[in-house]
Amino acid sequence: MSSDIISRYNQVQERIDKACKDAGRDPGEVMLVAVSKTKPDEDVLKLIEHGHFHFGENRAKALQDRMESIKNPAAVWHFIGNLQTNKIKYMVERVNWIQSIHKMKALKEVEKRASEINRVINVLIQVNISDEDQKSGCDPEKLEGILKYAQDLKYTKVRGLMGMATFTDDLDVVRPEFKLLKKLRDEHKHLSEGSVDLKHLSMGMTNDLEVAIQEGSTMVRVGTAIFGERNY
Repeated sequence: MSSDIISRYNQVQERIDKACKDAGRDPGEVMLVAVSKTKPDEDVLKLIEHGHFHFGENRAKALQDRMESIKNPAAVWHFIGNLQTNKIKYMVERVNWIQSIHKMKALKEVEKRASEINRVINVLIQVNISDEDQKSGCDPEKLEGILKYAQDLKYTKVRGLMGMATFTDDLDVVRPEFKLLKKLRDEHKHLSEGSVDLKHLSMGMTNDLEVAIQEGSTMVRVGTAIFGERNY
């Protein structure tokens, strides 16, 4: 029921507000990206009616379909999944944020496609903070080179870093991973010039958003706590 999704959404927002208060932060500093995955358009539309506008998808085809079926211009679309360079051309016309850039090759493709339609796209550089082979993200030592390359881009704006922590209920495992991403952001802030402005840290999901906020997150990506378990 639509009332259920609004109730769950409000509960997540309350968690964010409390985490910010406990950390001495302004809740306005933390953007909630609702990750709808396999859920119906109706759920997304209910949240838009409720006043929420940032939505994420982790599969390129799902994002493409969602953007085509929901025409509300207030919606802000984030791609957060494993990025295949050949999929970029299908999303540049409407996607607002690509959170999972981890190679110069992908930056070059975003710049090329965005320049063709004279459109600026926000991106985050994804860093592998969990040291898991199956997790996407650049190695921390490659971050400087990627950021230096991005400084001279015209249609691609690097707005910060993104990381995916180890999937575990043990918050003592994820906390140092979040600390690492913030440390990397702080160490590379001197590269914030041109098209690079390292303002954002996208980290934290349903099970660990409080820890992420304590460690400096400015974007949390929440699916299950809002939409329920995904449909396979």
